[in-house]
Amino acid sequence: MIDKLKQLIHDGEGLTVEFKNCKNELTNDIFSTVSSFSNRYGGYIILGIDDNGKVNGINKNSLQNIKKNFISTLNNPERFSPTLFISLEEELIESKTILWCYVPPTSQLVMFNGRFYDRAEDGDIDITRNTDIVAHLYQRKKADYSERRVFPYAKESDFDFARLMPKVRLLASNRWKDHPWVNMTDMEILQSAGLYINEDREGGKSGYNLAAVLLFGRDELILSCTANYVTDAICRRENIDRYDDRLMVTTNLIDAYDQLMDFISKHTLDRFFIIENQSVSVRSHIARELVSNILVHREYTSAYPAKIIIEQDCIVTENWTIPRFSGRIDPKNFEPYPRNPLLARFFINIGRADILGSGVRNLYQYTKMYSGQEPDLIDGDIFRTIVPINIPEGAKITDNGVISENNTENNTENNTENNTEKITKNQNIIIGIITDNPHIKSEELAKIVGITADNIRVNISKLKAKGIIQRIGPDKGGYWKVKI
Repeated sequence: MIDKLKQLIHDGEGLTVEFKNCKNELTNDIFSTVSSFSNRYGGYIILGIDDNGKVNGINKNSLQNIKKNFISTLNNPERFSPTLFISLEEELIESKTILWCYVPPTSQLVMFNGRFYDRAEDGDIDITRNTDIVAHLYQRKKADYSERRVFPYAKESDFDFARLMPKVRLLASNRWKDHPWVNMTDMEILQSAGLYINEDREGGKSGYNLAAVLLFGRDELILSCTANYVTDAICRRENIDRYDDRLMVTTNLIDAYDQLMDFISKHTLDRFFIIENQSVSVRSHIARELVSNILVHREYTSAYPAKIIIEQDCIVTENWTIPRFSGRIDPKNFEPYPRNPLLARFFINIGRADILGSGVRNLYQYTKMYSGQEPDLIDGDIFRTIVPINIPEGAKITDNGVISENNTENNTENNTENNTEKITKNQNIIIGIITDNPHIKSEELAKIVGITADNIRVNISKLKAKGIIQRIGPDKGGYWKVKI
């Protein structure tokens, strides 16, 4: 992330970048920027930088107070509506400590101190009295985010608040000791989280929105509001033509998270490694990122069922989304974008997700520790994640994680002869097939080799990483080149 921050500082302030000096304390104009970024396209706020891009840094004695005050203000319903959960991250630039955060766009307009702000060029504009701009922003967000759809017929009795709200308060207090939700009523939490609409800006509708239904609704209410909602969890290790175990999850997202976490735990090995001098279950961290992503960042109006598939050598997740771009996600250079900001913010508040963007980086970090390999995250109409879970032959296991053969001191990545010796039987078959037919598609490869298309993609990724094969040209219309 440090390279990204350096580039942002070099390029200067703009529509999605704001510098604040804030050497010793926060100022109110920071929160005006949070509101404007939330209401428009999102953006980066960097503290410890003056308007000209000079790095002044933050007083180290003020760091913790600035962080605490930032979170406290965003979660104060008297200052922000709806409340937000965004944290400031530390980074060292030019030997000086700066603080930064990414403010994601939200599915609702965000008010700070009773005022709406919008972003124009490198400034924040109070648009509260400009009803035309406010109405335009409301309509744009309403069209972009299905989680905001209001269901006026949904009654309190249609929700499982009595059972789920105490759990939410406990999880929130575990996430942050002084979390304001602990002392709020159920309705105050719902309004604070943007789950209940009581203002006449939605075409006259007031009531619970789809995000509230998905989080707290009883199963029959969820079915009536989004008939296609299901998460299909499958274990396919022995019986690869069908499945060994299956779980169809159609309940609220709070319970669904627990059920899916248990399913992954049931069918995968746990591995503990030392992180910050503590023994940590890396498998649990990986499962958390996969489950929270498939529940939060999916398009619930689609009939495409979300899937978690545990294969012999990988975990694959699939869910329908509306992509901002198509292709493989690079954790070092990507713009985080929440499909459902209300759901994402709620999961962050209860500790089941991290700030936007960190989940991708966490998944790369923990997968490398768990299996010595990297995951594949592929964005498109169907968002697909492939996480290798088997330890490669010859890899070393240390307290700090699995070190694959390509990361050892005797690195043989560029040694074609050694790479050929260590590839698997299926990979040898793949090499032979694409040597004869460089234009063959993954689906055809899967049928010939006798494994799933997802397994083909995993093996292709491994062969590319070893430098044995290379893709020439685009995915469509290109071809494979074997380099041995």
